[in-house]
Amino acid sequence: MSSQDLRGKAAIVGMATAGVGEAPGFSAMELLGQAAVAAVADAGLALPDIDGVFAATSSHAFPTMSVVEYLGLRPRFFDGTNVGGSSFEMHLLQAALALDAGLCDAALVCYGSNQRTAGGRLVSMSEPQWHETPYGPRHPITAYALAASRHMHEFGTTREQLAEVALAARGWANLNPDAFARGPLTADDVLGARMISDPLTKADCCLVTDGAAACVLTRADRAKDLTAKPVYVMGVGAANTHRSIVAMPNLTTTAAAESGPRALEMAGVTHADLDLVMLYDAFTINTILFLEDLGFCPKGEGGRFVEGGRIAPGGDLAVNTNGGGLSCVHPGMYGLFLIAEAVAQIRGEAGERQLDRCDLALCHGNGGTLSSQCTAILASEAVA
Repeated sequence: MSSQDLRGKAAIVGMATAGVGEAPGFSAMELLGQAAVAAVADAGLALPDIDGVFAATSSHAFPTMSVVEYLGLRPRFFDGTNVGGSSFEMHLLQAALALDAGLCDAALVCYGSNQRTAGGRLVSMSEPQWHETPYGPRHPITAYALAASRHMHEFGTTREQLAEVALAARGWANLNPDAFARGPLTADDVLGARMISDPLTKADCCLVTDGAAACVLTRADRAKDLTAKPVYVMGVGAANTHRSIVAMPNLTTTAAAESGPRALEMAGVTHADLDLVMLYDAFTINTILFLEDLGFCPKGEGGRFVEGGRIAPGGDLAVNTNGGGLSCVHPGMYGLFLIAEAVAQIRGEAGERQLDRCDLALCHGNGGTLSSQCTAILASEAVA
């Protein structure tokens, strides 16, 4: 069996989010449950129909056990792989494999966090306890600032170019009523914001929000009989090079350079075919690194690539149309929200920010400190 044998075999048939922004009074599991119930209903199914569960959280050591207990499920197959924020793109691949093997018929992928209303002090399980600890880093921003500094040193990337990423994200967020951070934002605002870890200011950093998301997948042959417009999983690729940033082989090249080509090859598409690019923008440097490593521009050209509003509304490349982790939502682990926006765009449900055409979307998840990278290609029925 080759990876291309899975192309289009599974489809997302239910998608929902809950508690995006602030959800005082709700636990992480309660938010996850809200999203899961809504996603199942969106698919036209009932909770007892779910016989596959895939989950990762930053607050539950045994996520699938917790989800199964809370929702009263009895799955035949489950997996709690946790590779940080990219876990959910990886879960798409695992769910597709399980569905194709007949190990389950309806798979739930889910996540929830109350990070903001819990005080933003939840400890990430990705935080290294060796190597860096004696030096007192501010995890994880110190690691991303290190990568940004190195990129600036090697390629002449400027803080103004980093600011372009934040401005583009805010431009999209201003078209999204569900985005947490909306309103005016200028380059001077980004550059003049409080420095958190040089060269990254507060405006270069993702939000700290609450939020949950969930999706339901079935085999493609069943998807057409359900209520929601199916979104097909065309390709997924993953790569992992390190855990601690000090062990990263090259601070300016991420494993997205491996995961991206794998996903595109499995899907049988090229960059020119893509209508939407959803990138895990925990920090402004992420977007620049991933645009390079995924092949949208040469290495070192990411800063120049985003200049002039190129990835903002009206630009040449639609990137993070929900407002991203920088301006829409970032509840600790963001990867499932990339999928949620891609599904909304492919279904034509994105409102004012809806793209004129969206049949193929790339979602790229990032876990740890530029550690785990996972790329997924999603498609409408028109091209699946």
